[in-house]
Amino acid sequence: MDIERLHHIAIICSNYEKSKKFYTGILGFKVEREVYREDRQSYKLDLSLNGTYLIELFSFPNPSKRPSRPESTGLRHICFGVASIEKSIEFLESNQVSVEPVRIDEYTGKKFTFFSDPDNLPIEIYEL
Repeated sequence: MDIERLHHIAIICSNYEKSKKFYTGILGFKVEREVYREDRQSYKLDLSLNGTYLIELFSFPNPSKRPSRPESTGLRHICFGVASIEKSIEFLESNQVSVEPVRIDEYTGKKFTFFSDPDNLPIEIYEL
């Protein structure tokens, strides 16, 4: 197998408009394509960041819930690199997004923290 790069992360949300606003309006992703799939009663929103396609945001009628803590089995979290943890936290909090206390990576000495999307998906920001 010859994997070249991550292609995308697929996220199923419970409230499409709320999640769309979060990922585009707060996190700054750009809408590349938005499709309503009538047969599935589902939206599929393709999102990019700095010209790179990264997230497929899906809506489905009545999606089931699952545990969503960083220490749960399965996908642990998604992480985005930022230039400044402090500025990023200030921006998130000004948009009513709760952020955990800053931690220090014991191996790199870099700052990082977590917050959640509208469906409680853990998201990390890591200072580059």
